[in-house]
Amino acid sequence: MNSADLAQHIAEGHSLSKADAKTLVDAVFTAVAEAAAKGEEVSISGFGKFKVKESAAREGRNPSTGATIQIAASRKLGFTPAKAVKDKLNG
Repeated sequence: MNSADLAQHIAEGHSLSKADAKTLVDAVFTAVAEAAAKGEEVSISGFGKFKVKESAAREGRNPSTGATIQIAASRKLGFTPAKAVKDKLNG
């Protein structure tokens, strides 16, 4: 499922136009991305948490040459599903 599919699903379930639903979906994803960029945790009750994880700089290897390379520190967005979501996945 992509964002267009999600928008269509919301439009059909809530008597909205597909364009209005797409605007809502985009607004939610933008809000999550902006909060994550600030380092904030986004918790959606019954769904899960989006949390920024720090990855330290480290050494790695170029697989084609075997040469040692430096991998820069980075930030990643992780997701931890809520118990209700875990139960649906495994139930």
